[in-house]
Amino acid sequence: MKIIVSAGGTGGHIYPALAIINKFKEKEMNLEVLYIGTHNRMEKDIVPSRKIKYETLEIYGFSKSDMKRNFKNIFLINKAFKKCKAIMKDFKPDIVIGCGGYVTFPVIKAAQKLKIKTFIHEQNSIPGKSNILLAKKNTLVGVSFESTLHYFKKAKAFYSGNPCGENALEIPPLDKTTLGFNARKKLVVFVSGSLGSSAINKKVKDYLINFDDDYEVLYISGKSHYDAFVKDTTFAKNVKVLPYLDNLSALMKSADLVITRAGASTISELLALEKIAIYIPSPYVANNHQYYNALAIKNNNAGEMLEEKDLTSKLIKSKINSILNDPNKMQIMKDNIKKIAVKNSSEIIYNKIKENI
Repeated sequence: MKIIVSAGGTGGHIYPALAIINKFKEKEMNLEVLYIGTHNRMEKDIVPSRKIKYETLEIYGFSKSDMKRNFKNIFLINKAFKKCKAIMKDFKPDIVIGCGGYVTFPVIKAAQKLKIKTFIHEQNSIPGKSNILLAKKNTLVGVSFESTLHYFKKAKAFYSGNPCGENALEIPPLDKTTLGFNARKKLVVFVSGSLGSSAINKKVKDYLINFDDDYEVLYISGKSHYDAFVKDTTFAKNVKVLPYLDNLSALMKSADLVITRAGASTISELLALEKIAIYIPSPYVANNHQYYNALAIKNNNAGEMLEEKDLTSKLIKSKINSILNDPNKMQIMKDNIKKIAVKNSSEIIYNKIKENI
C-alpha cells in the first residue's frame, strides 16, 4: 500500500499526521509513505528524523497586509500544485492524507484533480476555509469534535477524534513527588503553551503570591518569560514555578486539574487522559478557533472555560475551588469526558480509509 501524507506548520497538524502514519505502519506490511511538507517549517526536521521519505514545497501563508507576498504566493501555490501532480503520477498513492496547515491545500487539490482518493483530518471545532472548500470533492473527512460534522454536510465526514491523544496514553506517568509535591495533596498544573503568555502571567501573579489553599500548584511560565516573572518575587509555599517541563504530558497524569490553552492537540491529550481542565483560549489565533474548541468542551460539561479578557486572580481562585472542592461536580465532568473522549482515533481513521479505497 502507498500513502502520501501532508501536514505542516505546527505540532497540532504534524503529530496527528505522524500518529496516522504509525497506525498504517502497524497494519500494513508493505507500506510506502511519502510526506509532503514545507521547505522551512518544523516538519522539515521532524519528519525526516523519523526515517520517512520527505518532499518539500515552497509555499507560505497569506498575509493580511503584505499584498506583494500574497501575489508571489499565488504563483508558488500553482507551482506547488504542478509539482504535487508530478509526484503523485510517479508515486501512485492509494490515498492522499491531509492533516492541516496551508501546505496541504495544493497537495489535496492535486490528488483530487488526478481523481486519487483523499482524506482530510480537521483538528479544530471550527474548520478552516481551505478544508471546507477541499471537502466538497474529498473522499473522507475526519473531525476531532462531533459538533464539527455539520460543517461537512456535503462530504463523507465522520467523528474520528484527534490522534494526538493516543501519544499521551503511551507515556509513563511522572511521579509528582519527584518535583517536590506532596503525594497526599491535590495538584493543579497551570500552563499557557510551550512559549507561555505574558498576558496570563500578569493576571495570575497575585494569585500565586497570595495563594493560601491546601492544594498545590505547578505554574509553567514559559522559557522567555520566566526570569521576569520570578524576579524579586516570593511565591506561596504550595506553589512551584518552572520555565518549562519536557515531560508535561507525563505529569498531567498525576494532576487533579489542568489549566491551559485550548489548542486541539492539548484538548485531545487531556480528554484521552480523562483530565478535568479549565481552558483559557488564546485570542490571538486564526478564526478564534481555540474559543470554539473550549466552548465545545464546556457545552458537553466536560471542562470549564475562562476567556483571557475576563481572567483575574480572584476569578481563577474561585473557579479552581468550585471544582476541587466539589467531588460530585468532578465526577460528573469525568463521566462526560469519558463520553466524548476518543482513545483509538488513528485506528478509526485507518479502518474508515480501508473501507473506502
